[in-house]
Amino acid sequence: MTRVAAVDCGTNSIRLLVADADPVAGTLADLDRRMTIVRLGQGVDRTGRLAPEALERTFAACREYAEIIKEHGARRIRFVATSASRDAENRDDFVRGVRGILGVEPEVITGDEEAALSFTGATKELPGHESRLVVDIGGGSTEFVVGDDQVRAGRSVNIGCVRLTERHLLRDGAVSDPVTPDQVAAMRADIEAALDLAEEAVPLREARTLVGLAGSVTTVAGIALGLDAYDSTAIHHSRIPYGQVKEITERLLAATHEERAAIPVMHAGRVDVIGAGALVLLSIMERTGAAEVVVSEHDILDGIAYKAAEEARATTD
Repeated sequence: MTRVAAVDCGTNSIRLLVADADPVAGTLADLDRRMTIVRLGQGVDRTGRLAPEALERTFAACREYAEIIKEHGARRIRFVATSASRDAENRDDFVRGVRGILGVEPEVITGDEEAALSFTGATKELPGHESRLVVDIGGGSTEFVVGDDQVRAGRSVNIGCVRLTERHLLRDGAVSDPVTPDQVAAMRADIEAALDLAEEAVPLREARTLVGLAGSVTTVAGIALGLDAYDSTAIHHSRIPYGQVKEITERLLAATHEERAAIPVMHAGRVDVIGAGALVLLSIMERTGAAEVVVSEHDILDGIAYKAAEEARATTD
């Protein structure tokens, strides 16, 4: 086992996992796993730049994470940055800030690399060798990966809960309350075009099992399970049927901000973007004909940790 720290910095959230990892056995023993909503991608779809206040929120979380990593004595740190920082003109400001706080170079990875890490994290512990489609619905992008023991095909497309919300649901700087049917239709059209693009590279309809990752999917699962509070153990590897996903998505899109905020499993940072994220999941299930989605709490963050452990072991060898 190798003690590693993995950081996944996305468009909406930044997450930390400190764990003892064995990539050969496919096991991870969590020591600390946490998430902070920082909205790094605030406005980046419109301006092409990371906002100063978004950078400061992210750096504040990095300072907190640095203390946790130090306390646990992680042997290797790997910091991966995804959609928002990949798209931004001023991403060098982000890189310098992270390097100064954590002492490591953030890797602004490609969508294909993101997809492969997500697949590894989501499927390493699943039994059997059947073909799976893993979908990671993030804030700025969604990754699609098909594989069994290994990745066969992957594609990242620029639809995510934050990006879709900012494109289609904002009026005068605030999310419509509630959103209108025309806004939902515009999101639908955007999602369907992105699915067409994904399907050029990934055989979305061929896999036997659909595995869903990230906050939009786990939140929908928590609602479907009727949880009184967010419970990752109950959510992990739960199976949510298409009918429930459809009913919950329609309810979220019709709800007001106050109604969504009152849902027990809802993180405050997801209240305004959950409708868009749920619609992405529903659209994927309709496109693929999936009868259910297997929900995984293990995702790109776990894939980063496995990779860090492999690199640490190779350095030692």
